[in-house]
Amino acid sequence: MKKGILERYPRAEDGRLIIDITAGRVEDLYNHFDRDAPYIRKELDADLVEYITESVNEIDKEPFVIRFRLNEPPEPGLISRLQSSIQNYYLYLREWEARELAAMLRTSTVLLIAGIAILATSVWFNQHIAARETVITSVFAEGLTIAAWIAMWESLATFIVNWAPHRRRIRLYERIAATPVLFN
Repeated sequence: MKKGILERYPRAEDGRLIIDITAGRVEDLYNHFDRDAPYIRKELDADLVEYITESVNEIDKEPFVIRFRLNEPPEPGLISRLQSSIQNYYLYLREWEARELAAMLRTSTVLLIAGIAILATSVWFNQHIAARETVITSVFAEGLTIAAWIAMWESLATFIVNWAPHRRRIRLYERIAATPVLFN
């Protein structure tokens, strides 16, 4: 099946896959809300970013280049700025994703510490106060124990489930930022 997917992409002379993108002019590669910003700082068009990202996901670990075909050829000096712009935008996405990962790790750590603190309180409460065996103290002691395990479970589940996708996107954005960008 992967071979069929890879056949959708032409190959360069050196064997790398080519992700071809056709646009009318340079301005079509960018969002329209920041028209006055220099190209190096402009935000790429959302559909373009999605197309490139999905294409690189699709080709997996195959080496590739991104080739833009423009109906209106850009000025010679603009080509290097466009290449930098695309690289900078994907490095920006990588940084954004790294911040999201760090926030998720902080949340997981806080939940884990809170769960351990609640569990310690629960153990202490069970040994010292709940020994009197009133219904209210027993319910409170059980509630503390359940809250502790829920906090620790949430911490571990958040880390285990969400860590890998963040790391995968970080590597993907790094890979796209490092790839050559060609213009025809």
